[in-house]
Amino acid sequence: MEAAALLSPTAATSRPLPILSTAPAAHRLHVLLPLSGRRRLRSSPRPRGSLVCAGDGVARRRGSSRERGVLVRSSSSSASVESATQEVGAASSGEWSGDAIRRRFLDFYAARGHKILPSSSLVPDDPTVFLTIAGMLQFKPIFLGKEPRRVPCATTSQKCIRTNDIENVGRTSRHQTFFEMLGNFSFGDYFKKEAITWAWELTTKEFGLPSERLWISVFQDDDEAFSIWHNEVGVPKERIKRLGEDDNFWTSGATGPCGPCSEIYYDFYPERGSSDADLGDDSRFIEFYNLVFMQYNKKDDGSLEPLKQKNIDTGMGLERMARILQKVPNNYETDLIFPIIEKAASMALVSYTTADDAMKTNLKIIGDHMRAVVYLISDGVIPSNIGRGYVVRRLIRRVVRTGRLIGIRGDGHGNSEGAFLPSLAEVAISLSTEIDPDVESRRKSILGELQREELRFVQTLERGEKLLDELLDEALSSAGNNGGKPCLSGKDVFLLYDTYGFPVEITAEIAGERGVIVDMKGFDMEMENQRKQSQAAHNVVKLSVGNETEIVKNRTPFYAESGGQVGDNGFLYVYGEEDAKQKAVIEINDVQKSLGNIFVHKGTIKQGSVEVGREIDAAVDAKMRQGAKAHHTATHLLQSALKNVIGSETSQAGSLVAFDRLRFDFNFHRPLSEEELMKIESLVNQWVSSATHLETKVMDLQDAKNAGAIAMFGEKYGEQVRVVEVPGVSMELCGGTHVSNTAEIRGFKIISEQGIASGVRRIEAVAGDAFVEYVCARDNYMRRLCSSLKVKAEDVNGRVETILEELRTTRNEVSSLRSKIAVLKAASLASKATNIDNVRVVVENMGEVDADGLKSAAEYLVETLEDPAAVILGSSPGDGKVSLVAAFSPGVVKMRIQAGKFVGGIAKLCGGGGGGKPNFAQAGGRKPENLPGALEKARDEIVAAISSKSS
Repeated sequence: MEAAALLSPTAATSRPLPILSTAPAAHRLHVLLPLSGRRRLRSSPRPRGSLVCAGDGVARRRGSSRERGVLVRSSSSSASVESATQEVGAASSGEWSGDAIRRRFLDFYAARGHKILPSSSLVPDDPTVFLTIAGMLQFKPIFLGKEPRRVPCATTSQKCIRTNDIENVGRTSRHQTFFEMLGNFSFGDYFKKEAITWAWELTTKEFGLPSERLWISVFQDDDEAFSIWHNEVGVPKERIKRLGEDDNFWTSGATGPCGPCSEIYYDFYPERGSSDADLGDDSRFIEFYNLVFMQYNKKDDGSLEPLKQKNIDTGMGLERMARILQKVPNNYETDLIFPIIEKAASMALVSYTTADDAMKTNLKIIGDHMRAVVYLISDGVIPSNIGRGYVVRRLIRRVVRTGRLIGIRGDGHGNSEGAFLPSLAEVAISLSTEIDPDVESRRKSILGELQREELRFVQTLERGEKLLDELLDEALSSAGNNGGKPCLSGKDVFLLYDTYGFPVEITAEIAGERGVIVDMKGFDMEMENQRKQSQAAHNVVKLSVGNETEIVKNRTPFYAESGGQVGDNGFLYVYGEEDAKQKAVIEINDVQKSLGNIFVHKGTIKQGSVEVGREIDAAVDAKMRQGAKAHHTATHLLQSALKNVIGSETSQAGSLVAFDRLRFDFNFHRPLSEEELMKIESLVNQWVSSATHLETKVMDLQDAKNAGAIAMFGEKYGEQVRVVEVPGVSMELCGGTHVSNTAEIRGFKIISEQGIASGVRRIEAVAGDAFVEYVCARDNYMRRLCSSLKVKAEDVNGRVETILEELRTTRNEVSSLRSKIAVLKAASLASKATNIDNVRVVVENMGEVDADGLKSAAEYLVETLEDPAAVILGSSPGDGKVSLVAAFSPGVVKMRIQAGKFVGGIAKLCGGGGGGKPNFAQAGGRKPENLPGALEKARDEIVAAISSKSS
């Protein structure tokens, strides 16, 4: 079918890909750069002033001062915490499992008209967001006005991941990488009053929290929220704090929806009183419920205007509420995480209750990280050195290293050399039933991935740890001799990283435990030197948001346009040199292959800025790729069906394989009949439903031809070619993307068949999702038609034929009546005829008479008037049309004045043309405003023509 490639494009690459060049489409650079080495963790983008979700499970604004001054607690403080929480709830802490809290929250809002919706994936549909960090993310397009609401209001328990505060995990009472965000959302349904009163009812009545322990924060200018909390809910003024824009005002960006926030805090120590109380004091308060009131639109000039549709977005940290209700000193000791910690403790042969603070911190890290990696892998994020995969890899390596540090050896089932992560994952999976039922069904793949990753990393860890121990001993010895502070040089850190693959963050952790600081500035310099050496040809072109650009790479997971198949769409994520944070997002809408296996990715920078040489992650739009695959395989089946139905001599003359359709040109001498098209369509669908697996192989060209593979006439092939076969149906030389089984095509429908050149026909068709959409759309049209005609689908044709016949009859009757009316009008014009040299002349505007009526009127007049006679009539029947007619009697024709030539010239004045016989002609035009002038000119010209012939 097309020039064959040796290998089809892969779905992903194993290493970060560098940008070879970048430039506006008008002037593209071609700078080839080698691939750089490994990279550190990348974090998700977070625009200034946007809503983010802290790793402890509470939504907050960027820049919130509450991230400071956190309190490190261990269970040694549990007595004081127990005292501080002893008044919580009428129910005992044993009744408040994490699952029970989640159910109670969702049921509470469901009873108030909210639709319970499932958690979305940790891998968001939003290409500008790295991982799902908040409950509102799945509703972002609705809040931004890009999609219509599907329900008036909803409630969810959303899985979330945040790794920005990974160093605080286990060391504070509330920081986590994985957490659940309970939320209720209104899309223009209810607003501030309902959100506040329901939040209070849920908190005090459903969960039973004492009202005297609850504090409120509101935006400093939000008098409405303050009034509702104080006057309607009854919260004392001294327990309502007004906070500034950084803390209590949410924006979606520089412009767009925004609004004030209000938060509910739990007070562990109300006996300290309200004087000088600071809600940012983590030793006393914990924020557990955040209400966002989207009521404004922020304009370009920074001013705020009220939104027509006001929305509500809330978030309650499940782990935080569980900590309060279960009366434990931190989030980790809730039943949502603690079973994993207990398992890790048993494998390390220690007791969490009697463990020291350092041991407890390590166990908390393991408990938190295991939840995160289990859910990430379940959602399809596989450990790798790039993008989201590196987040998983880093978390796994932290658990492995921490587990070994506290003495875990072996798999817990007698194999001292086995992996221990699967045993911990079993516990995390057992806790997942009510969060995400799909985790259990993916148990086997999750455990297998964790085992492989752990065993691979242990080898790296053992090699690196041995060298690191030697380097740390040397640093400590050198510092002792010189009286300085022990420091591991940047050069040594780079050696561990570059030669042994030892992660920098683990080097820093181990060094810190030994009291040795790490020279990160020196490490960064070593990294920079390596880049400079490998990128000697580094030319920088910086482009920003909105620029059309072309990114040139020497390898890519994108399919480049070839053999009729369009190039893939998707996104490129660009990362910085120093901190490996995401710097830009580029939406790719076309990929072309240039000389020397260079791939040109054409697209638009949606966020940030781009420079040559930056490392990138490439993400192909999987849905669009699947559409192309379905249409490409369907094209192969279509060619086989054509050969079956109209003859094997037919051959391909061209094709287009797009995401939403296919086009196939073939050599044939006549149009295909409806019966032939139905046979072709039926054959293709028969092969689709047979669910046949495709076979792909690389063969010598001659062997492929001998095997019967179809090659496209005129195409050049190499010595080896890729052959795509649907066994028993089709075998073609092809380098494109295809489904693995014909059942993935789902269905096939021919849309049109037509000729495009002499001896060349074209079929357009749809398959896959496009087929379903096409059929559903046509079914919808048919339903509406049946409803309008009030008949069943099988009776539509008969009913339509009846209507058409009635319409034809009615039109004929109307036309006849109009002609009679025109003749009646013409009768009154006969007396107005002008005598020019014994020739009776009528030139008149007949108003809105249509072309048929105008013709009848002219014929009537020329017959009524005595010969010789000349009749010229015009009208404006509507829709911007002009009609003209000229009828000359035999006497006028003998004077060599011809109607056809005469009316054509007049019609040009009305933006049209026409002609006819010497005695009768019709014309039309598109400028009715010129008709009066045209008829006046017609009068002058006919008079002049008659006068000249008479003389």
